[in-house]
Amino acid sequence: MAHVTTPDAEALLDQPIQCLDHGFVRLVDYMGSDESIVQAARVSYGKGTKKVREDRGLIRYLLRHHHTSPFEMVEFKFHCKMPIFVARQWIRHRTANVNEYSLRYSKAIGEFYLPASEQIRFQSKDNRQGRSEDNVPPELQQRVFDILKSSAEQAWAGYEEMADQDIARELARIHLPVSTYTEWYWKIDLSNLLHFLRLRMDNHAQYEIRVFAEAIAKIVQAVVPVTWEAFSDYSLNARQFSSQEMAVLTNLLKTLPETPDWKQLAIDAGLSSFEADEFAEKIEKNT
Repeated sequence: MAHVTTPDAEALLDQPIQCLDHGFVRLVDYMGSDESIVQAARVSYGKGTKKVREDRGLIRYLLRHHHTSPFEMVEFKFHCKMPIFVARQWIRHRTANVNEYSLRYSKAIGEFYLPASEQIRFQSKDNRQGRSEDNVPPELQQRVFDILKSSAEQAWAGYEEMADQDIARELARIHLPVSTYTEWYWKIDLSNLLHFLRLRMDNHAQYEIRVFAEAIAKIVQAVVPVTWEAFSDYSLNARQFSSQEMAVLTNLLKTLPETPDWKQLAIDAGLSSFEADEFAEKIEKNT
């Protein structure tokens, strides 16, 4: 079978998407498309997939029912440049192949992340690991910016002084702050990439890594547009309810004066007949 390409994806190859002040995400290579997912699923499911007549319907069915292995048939290779503190959050997703720029073998990249003034916020009182939405006075924003900038400049001056004295790079690097930029090649399959995006595009994720996740999302959408549509519907913009929350909803449904035509309501909302049947079945099981 010939190598599958997607015109929108081909246009993005080797085109850096700017992230933050000095970072970027660049699509180096990709393997597969929506078609590859369908092909893999039909090999796996055989005649059972004949019930889903269209490729879009099959992809939506697979995502809706958490059949992840067909999505592993699509892979992405990215070249990324990000601050070290973003890289340390990013690397927590241990389902990719990574090769990072080495500060033992090469001189550090002399660039540091400095947040825009609107990103300088107070600590959130509700979220111990996040920022609040409260405005920081401009003079305090400027003071924070000046501290970060001065610290980075001093760290770089110290690093270069050690380098000029031929101090080992593996020692000199320990002087650098986590705002220092690093680079890596990151290869990952689509199933694990969607999991990464679901977590890192969430509003609770740190702003800086969200910027990179949103850039990657543009590339994923170009490579597998049908899968992206389904992912947006069933994961990114969906919500899960606990059993207690379901009990609340069930009690509310029982108070309706008459039983609605759930399938028709679902179809009116844009679901396919097949999806509408599943939706109606869910409702009926809880009323």
